Amino acid sequence: MKKIPRHIISALVISLAVVALVVYLGLVFSSQWKEEPIYPGPGVTSIHMLSEWSPELKGTSGDTPVYVLDSGVEGASMLVLGGTHPNEPSGFISAVMLIEWCEPEEGVLYVIPRANNSAFTCTDPLEAAPMSFTIETGNGERWFRFGSRATNPIHQWPDSEIYVHASSGQKLSGSEVRNLNRAYPGREDGTFTEKITYGITELIKDKDISITVDLHEASPEYTTVNAIVAHEDAIGLANITLWMVEEDMSISIEQSPKNLHGLTHRELGDYTDTLALLMETANPSQGRLHGKIDSDLVVYGDDKFYHRAYEYGALTVPYGENGISLTERCARHITCLVNMCEMYDGDDGYISLGWDMPSYSEIMENGIGYYLADPE
Repeated sequence: MKKIPRHIISALVISLAVVALVVYLGLVFSSQWKEEPIYPGPGVTSIHMLSEWSPELKGTSGDTPVYVLDSGVEGASMLVLGGTHPNEPSGFISAVMLIEWCEPEEGVLYVIPRANNSAFTCTDPLEAAPMSFTIETGNGERWFRFGSRATNPIHQWPDSEIYVHASSGQKLSGSEVRNLNRAYPGREDGTFTEKITYGITELIKDKDISITVDLHEASPEYTTVNAIVAHEDAIGLANITLWMVEEDMSISIEQSPKNLHGLTHRELGDYTDTLALLMETANPSQGRLHGKIDSDLVVYGDDKFYHRAYEYGALTVPYGENGISLTERCARHITCLVNMCEMYDGDDGYISLGWDMPSYSEIMENGIGYYLADPE
């Protein structure tokens, strides 16, 4: 039998290795499309899809569930947006907690946990960010997706050099064209990202939603952090909410600038009758001063470089000996949402998220995992 030349054997081995690597990377890539489970609690009365208000999203990665928690008692309504930027996990996890825990006593709560569902299917390039993170619950560990700030480029591409906001004509960096929070109020026939914001805007109009709150995070060195940003029509609600929060939870109020367009707190306040607000918490995994970014940094927010930066006075928020945990950030969001509902007094009645919604100190004591459903 003729002996196979060594160079052919080497080529076959290399080819097989390449095929195996491609298969492995393909499995890793496709795993990003798997959504973590959300377990609707007893307060959830129905689940809709955003494509009901933006039909061109149907069957695409832009379509996303809208959870409805209807108390059965006539009153006001609130829409909570999580996952506008999936690399800002406290907004997403706070929305999941509402879905799994909250039982409204009056009015209707709408929750969109994955506002930009497409952005959950990728991570930001060159950031070395984890694809997921885990949270301990009372009976095991749950995993959640850690995504990108912007719509997945395979769903919308290419980016223009200059992004022109459709309704205002304002010019922004081309990198913002896939940013959900620069695309409001959206267009039915616009870009993929604009179709998502169009659906959210139409939902607000259709359901005549009283209050809309967009949950965000920012780096600890950013100027607008641990803050509520409010449209001028909602500044009164923001101020009275500030008065009601616990002393341990310092927070500031910012009025939505009239010359910066595309954001929820500006466009939803201008184009609908909702009171539009946005909240920012301090997220160390999102900043520029941290070391290795992994699940622990996302969940516990403890980083030696941020400790050093705080000692140098480089941060705009306190950075305690244990960092800034996801539990603390979610506690901030939930506490403000509860207080907004308690303080709202509109012509359309009241909204109550329920007597059993935990306080800031209770969430801090028990941990955010306590308020998430145990995994199957």
